Amino acid sequence: MSTEKIYGSLQGLKPSEIKQLQRLYHQRIRSDRLTTVELAERVAAISAQLNKAVSVYLNRRGQVVRVGVGNLYQTKIPPSQLPRYSGLRLSGIRCLTTSLSPSPPSEACLTAMVLQRLDALVYLNITDKGTFRKDGSPTGFVSTVYLAHLLPPFASANGNQGYWQISPPLSLDAVASEDFLDLVGNLESEFEREYTSQETSPEQERVLLVGVHTSDISEQQFQYNMLELARLVDTAGGKVVAQITQKRPKPDSQTVVGAGKVAEIALKVQSLGVNLVVFDRELSPSQVRTLEDEFGVRVVDRTEVILDIFAQRAQSKAGKLQVELAQLEYMLPRLTGKGQAMSRLGGGIGTRGPGETKLEMEKRAIQKRIARLQQEVNELQSHRARLRQQRQAKNMPCVAIVGYTNAGKSTLINSLTNANVYTADQLFATLDPTTRRLSLMDHKTGKSGTIVITDTVGFIHELPPELVDSFRATLEEVIEADALLHVVDLSHPAWESHIQSVRNILRDMPLAPTLEILAFNKIDIADSQHLNTAREKYPNALFISAEKRLGLETLRHRLLYTLVP
Repeated sequence: MSTEKIYGSLQGLKPSEIKQLQRLYHQRIRSDRLTTVELAERVAAISAQLNKAVSVYLNRRGQVVRVGVGNLYQTKIPPSQLPRYSGLRLSGIRCLTTSLSPSPPSEACLTAMVLQRLDALVYLNITDKGTFRKDGSPTGFVSTVYLAHLLPPFASANGNQGYWQISPPLSLDAVASEDFLDLVGNLESEFEREYTSQETSPEQERVLLVGVHTSDISEQQFQYNMLELARLVDTAGGKVVAQITQKRPKPDSQTVVGAGKVAEIALKVQSLGVNLVVFDRELSPSQVRTLEDEFGVRVVDRTEVILDIFAQRAQSKAGKLQVELAQLEYMLPRLTGKGQAMSRLGGGIGTRGPGETKLEMEKRAIQKRIARLQQEVNELQSHRARLRQQRQAKNMPCVAIVGYTNAGKSTLINSLTNANVYTADQLFATLDPTTRRLSLMDHKTGKSGTIVITDTVGFIHELPPELVDSFRATLEEVIEADALLHVVDLSHPAWESHIQSVRNILRDMPLAPTLEILAFNKIDIADSQHLNTAREKYPNALFISAEKRLGLETLRHRLLYTLVP
């Protein structure tokens, strides 16, 4: 913040009036006072002379750090420029603002107080009855004062009244004698108690989910998508503290949700101490920048959350390089505008070669890394192709287990082959494909054979294209298979949507096998209505419980007579 810059509406102000406002930067008060009578009267006198509201911001050392012409909302400090102390702290800045009419603070001003997480708001009602003493100091310009401050989060479940507290009309002397440090100390202690009671660890990100319900999706599917987004955030290690949704025909081109909803989200972010906002749809680089400026915290989309989960889950060298490739391909078009240090200085002399910008150097480094990773993925593809050729030379049919994430694919291959693959009730618990031989035999007829069964990475609704491209070495196990074993979690309320999502992804893969064996898993915990519906709609499907080992003999029998000549 420039030391003597005047913010807000300066139209029509004379140079002498601008200088008068700039002199306010030279004012300093005791750190334990909200204000002094002298400072408040001076601000009120200038406001009366200009016939405009004036706002003055002070830090905890009692120094003026910002002066603006206009009310608190018109002169507010952008959230992205405020210090971030997590939900336990206020911003360390208080504001004196004037009102030309005798009234308490408006909701717009109080909202601006929350957005800035101000220590306190001193709201001065001014009067035209003020005078100047012989020494030039103003007096009598302040009629009444309102003192407002934030309330700890969760203090009130509904409405803006849970965000702030306003005092009754006070005298200027009463406010000037208020112990500011005691007020702030008590407030921050209450904030800390509230956050401690929420059982959020200090390193855990507090996440606000934002969903946009457009006309091309049903209400039920939208709710399923939001539940899945919450599960993704939980899997990534975040803590969902709130959720905001909006119905609109199509997303807003600049902010996805529109100006009014942006203000509502910003209010929630500041009042709940949120440090990450997650949208349910892919965001453009310009939308991310706009939203981060409005909220003052990081903003990511669903794709970035999935990429983060993949980065955490990757164990093998192959998995790690495929995840890194996906992340870099996602990041490359989003580098532009990552702060002034990354911005383009301009074209022409002095901006090329050794003088190129940091942005261009970052892009060049990432492009080189992408090219190297793609070469490694190609080598991985070649290696896996040789392994497949060896299996094919032995005339071993291959079946690839596919399905929505957390459908129970890894549990199934463990139950069939004792593969000891890691399993957990998590999204994308395993990323690396596991291939095992499975011996099959029908004791009644004596028919027997051996097949190769491969567990593949889980699919999800609108699987990010970067992942599909980067994991092509893994997904080729699907393309090269003789048949697909499509595992469906029948206990999930959106199981029908999961089937369609998996089939949509498979349809986009070149040369994917057309032979599909559908196996409904988790029948031991599935709703009986879902079970009856699935039996009716898919009469040729298998019904199993991989964990309880129910129906596995029937599955082996189907695999034997489908794949073994």
